[in-house]
Amino acid sequence: MGKELTKKYDHALVETGKYQFWKKKGYFTADVTSKQPKFSIVIPPPNVTGKLHLGHAWDTTLQDLIIRYKKLLGFDTLYLPGMDHAGISTQAKVEERLRITKNILRHDLGREKFIEQVWAWKEEYAEIIREQWAKLGLALDYSREQFTLNNNLTSAVQKVFIDLYQKGLIYRGKRIISWDPLQKTALSNIEVIYQEQKGKMYYFKYFLENSTSDFLTIATTRPETMFADQCVVVNPNDNRYSKYWNKKVINPANGELLPIICDNYVDQDFGTGAMKCTPAHDANDFEIALRHHLAMPICMNLDGTMNELAGKYHHQDRFTARQNLVHDLDHQKLIVKIKDHSHQVGFSERSGAIVEPYLSDQWFVKMEYFAEKIIKFQSSPNKIQFYPSRFNTTLINWMKNVQDWCISRQIWWGHQIPAWYHKDDSTKIHVGLTPPDNSKNWIQDGDVLDTWFSSALWPMTTLGWNWDKTLFHRYFPTNVLVTGYDIIFFWVSRMMFDSLEFTKEKPFNDVLIHGLIRDEEGRKMSKSLGNGIDPMDVIKEYGADTLRYFLVTNSAPGQDLRFSLEKVNSAWNFINKLWNAARYVELNLTSDFKPLVNFETEIKNLLLNHQENAIDQWILTELTKTIAKVQTNMEKYEFVLVGKDLYDFVWNKFCSWYIELTKVNLQSNNATIKKITIQTLFYVLKQILIMLHPFIPFVTEEIYQKLNLKESIMLEVYPKINFNYNVDYLNLVTEIVAVIRELRSNYQIKKEDIIEIWFDQISIKNNITTNVIALINEFILKMVNSKVMGVLQEKDANQKYATIPLTNVILEVGLNDIVDETVEQQKINGELTRLEQELERSKNILNNPSFLAKANPEKIKLEQEKYAQYLEQYQQLKGKITNGNSND
Repeated sequence: MGKELTKKYDHALVETGKYQFWKKKGYFTADVTSKQPKFSIVIPPPNVTGKLHLGHAWDTTLQDLIIRYKKLLGFDTLYLPGMDHAGISTQAKVEERLRITKNILRHDLGREKFIEQVWAWKEEYAEIIREQWAKLGLALDYSREQFTLNNNLTSAVQKVFIDLYQKGLIYRGKRIISWDPLQKTALSNIEVIYQEQKGKMYYFKYFLENSTSDFLTIATTRPETMFADQCVVVNPNDNRYSKYWNKKVINPANGELLPIICDNYVDQDFGTGAMKCTPAHDANDFEIALRHHLAMPICMNLDGTMNELAGKYHHQDRFTARQNLVHDLDHQKLIVKIKDHSHQVGFSERSGAIVEPYLSDQWFVKMEYFAEKIIKFQSSPNKIQFYPSRFNTTLINWMKNVQDWCISRQIWWGHQIPAWYHKDDSTKIHVGLTPPDNSKNWIQDGDVLDTWFSSALWPMTTLGWNWDKTLFHRYFPTNVLVTGYDIIFFWVSRMMFDSLEFTKEKPFNDVLIHGLIRDEEGRKMSKSLGNGIDPMDVIKEYGADTLRYFLVTNSAPGQDLRFSLEKVNSAWNFINKLWNAARYVELNLTSDFKPLVNFETEIKNLLLNHQENAIDQWILTELTKTIAKVQTNMEKYEFVLVGKDLYDFVWNKFCSWYIELTKVNLQSNNATIKKITIQTLFYVLKQILIMLHPFIPFVTEEIYQKLNLKESIMLEVYPKINFNYNVDYLNLVTEIVAVIRELRSNYQIKKEDIIEIWFDQISIKNNITTNVIALINEFILKMVNSKVMGVLQEKDANQKYATIPLTNVILEVGLNDIVDETVEQQKINGELTRLEQELERSKNILNNPSFLAKANPEKIKLEQEKYAQYLEQYQQLKGKITNGNSND
């Protein structure tokens, strides 16, 4: 090996310089001319609003894990980086900075100067994000980094807008949209987060014209909108109100007369059966107004204050106006009652402001056409595979109920809409890259497109759809999209329909869905709760490898992940265990050591006549099994199961058992025995490093470089081996050694006291011959001073036994003169209690409908097997006690 590994694992020392080395050597750069099969991922672009959070670390580590794994399999991999301009959010950040640092507003600067400020912000945070990517160890091809406002991507956005407009799939019209009064911009429906809120339901008296006693009771949660009421609506089948048809009532807010009209929309069994109609401030009222040709006045300004229609409440904030209006109408005795009322209130995902339904001229995408396209495609054999598959159903259900998408935003930072209005007649619209010839008479739309409009083109545009056909044909469609379930509607669906429309192909083959990262109590991380965790802080304390290993091995696809310092520490301990194992190998290599050139062939020949090297046969067989299991689950994105298998092999089989068992052979006087073991030690360590590299790239590179093999572990090939030796008895050896050590510890049995063991005849499942027993004894005599005496045909009435169930056999351990019988019975009772608890736990899991619905079949099968194993052990142990008592 090269320079020795340090005695202690120091993550800071290990991770220093590795990323720069990989970048300098070009290991992250894809080769568009390669003859190897390609594997591509485009990073879900983080917003340039600020630093990356723990969710970003989780999302990107999953992607990097897949990319590094595929590279080891021989694929030409492309992991393309990029960032999103994040229109509303970034503009808000820059406006806040200007307000705090310079006490100015964007309008004080003007559009051009303000955009310069936003670009400066973008450059600042883009560099921070790149530094964080480097800290995480992401194998990104920076030569192809993209930004949603780059020229090539902007050209694509404009092209798509113009094309969809010409196809009649984009239109401009008056609609009720969700308005953010804080950001002063429209939102798409899925940018509105609905939360249950405690509020009030106000019941007002709408007196009939020329009456001081007859009134209709009308209820609303938003009294401030009464200034824009246009009528009162009742159901034509509601006989209670038939006498009021075509009459008028007085609006208590402003004294205006409102006609009473009939419309089937009204639910006569809900509330009073009569409702006010405010077309400019409610989507359902808007539809009624269209049917009845009603006027649609607006009573609010864009900032959420009341306009001149509100009379004396003009300029008041909408909620202040509500409070004052209710106070005044109560004073006038025009309120019937006020009731507590819990209802869903919409909040802007961007600013947190309560959203206002608002009538506005906006640009929309017709979604019915695209929804049908997605639904049809997802029923075809070539459909996109979702992991877990239930999210495909989620997507389809949403597409069946989708509404037109509002794509215009009243901000400055973003892709300006390529539409032009005639100065003298705004109904004349020209859509194109430039205005008509008489350009001085045309003004470009000042609005920009929804950020998701450009993000929807991300896989296409970043891979050269409109600017590099060679790149595009090589790497599109991408192989997998890794993303959270919270943006399936925002992003995944839109990438799907844009790609199907413009390329006739799906944008990605697979979609791997993960959940949200939560704190240890299961709460969503947020600034308001103060429970957010900076991934860079975790890296500083524990290392990037530790964070990565924790993130990718502790949550199944589609499930949320709870951050746990205990599990982070477990990840660090695992890496430290690997480090110490590597040092053990290093210390046993001689200065003239050279690894076998063709290990599999040469080691098989060496092992032919050396039964003493059964431990090497065993570890190579276990390695073969582990590689197969790991690859199967990697292809299904079951990284929790992969982590479990790798942990079991590395920690339990390699470190805890194989390394200990090698100590005998490494002290042998037989040079061949010694050679086989040291070569196997070295080889298995190398394969472990390769398998673990996608998970923990820094430490595996550090150890690998000490092996004096290739320049980097990134140049290695994923192991393909086939060792299948019949040495299962060594698994039994490991179990026996473990329980005998525990027995000695629990009963304080002296080391020099030999422990005699029998196999229970009834419990034996495998053919345990005299020869096998002799082989077992070779190990357990040296390791725990114990000996298997044979198969117990019948208990000796004068002997005391400890009954210990193992995986495939029950041990009867002789305890005469070394253990108190009462203490032994307590141990058996303790084991029974443990098994009862495990049975109860497993039973509860298997009876949990949520687990059965969401868990993958392999997980369910694994839990069923555990239950069967616990039950068998419990019944056998119970039976032995019963039999023992009957023999007394």
